[in-house]
Amino acid sequence: MLAFIVRRVVNAVGVMLAVALLAFVIFRFVGDPVDMMLNEQASQTQRDELRERLGLNASVGMQFVHFVTNAAQGEFGISYRNQQDVFALVAERFPATFELVLMATLLSLVIGVPMGVLTAIYRKSRLAQTLQFVSILGISLPSFVVGIMLILIFSVQLGWLPGFGRGDTVKIGWWTTGLLTPSGRAALVLPSITLALFQITLIMRLVRAEMLETLRTEFIKFARARGLPDRVVHFRLALRNCLMPVITVTGMQIGNLIAFALITETVFQWPGMGLLFIQSVMFVDIPVMAAYLVIVSFIFVALNTLVDMMYGVVDPRLRSQHVKGGANAH
Repeated sequence: MLAFIVRRVVNAVGVMLAVALLAFVIFRFVGDPVDMMLNEQASQTQRDELRERLGLNASVGMQFVHFVTNAAQGEFGISYRNQQDVFALVAERFPATFELVLMATLLSLVIGVPMGVLTAIYRKSRLAQTLQFVSILGISLPSFVVGIMLILIFSVQLGWLPGFGRGDTVKIGWWTTGLLTPSGRAALVLPSITLALFQITLIMRLVRAEMLETLRTEFIKFARARGLPDRVVHFRLALRNCLMPVITVTGMQIGNLIAFALITETVFQWPGMGLLFIQSVMFVDIPVMAAYLVIVSFIFVALNTLVDMMYGVVDPRLRSQHVKGGANAH
């Protein structure tokens, strides 16, 4: 297990360096940060001084080395646009994105798993057919279209929920949360539904496919022959065997939710990391863009590693196979 962890950490470092290099090289040539920070009346001397202060006169390679060296110490440089520490800027936005992704993940599991079970057990019923049709819509509709529709219906027409912003927040140390205020919880509803809709349909279809396959296996037929009630067969036996792919997909989709939350955050003006990234692209804020991509890639790799480790917890057979493999290697 130790060798596995070390190998994954080494891979994670390599992936993060590759992503950081790619992001830095691409965004280095998107535009000139000096033009974005100074107006047209600025003199050439002012431009040269600012370029020297930002370290833009050095080669791209040296700029990247400087960025990686500082990042290893938790320093991602200074934002060109806000003139603030990049790490502090991203950390300030992280709680909003985390709460949005957390609620979207919980919604996708709480709604998607029961829907998948129902459509598998009652696959020929009208309810199952309706849910299947809804799942097709959930996969087909872009998230920004869903967000705009929800804003028009529940915010503009009905006036039930806020359509923009995060509402009132409470600060606990460096962490800011809207879950402890009524307006904060209300503001979280529409963005979390928008972000979770695709994940709900994905998990529903996954659980349905796994349930249908499991219900055809011999051990389920044997359980029915023993006279076990349907609730035991469906929920204790069949559903339990579907947990592995659900855990795998959920763990990987959390990374996707964080990465693609920028669309939802832009539609709802949710003050998270995604909106910060979009604003950084508009202002060619290279340190913020590079830091965002490095952090998101780290989350992807970390979640994949955690999912791999959870395999052994959920399915002991995998853990025993790993132990046997290590013993045979020695």
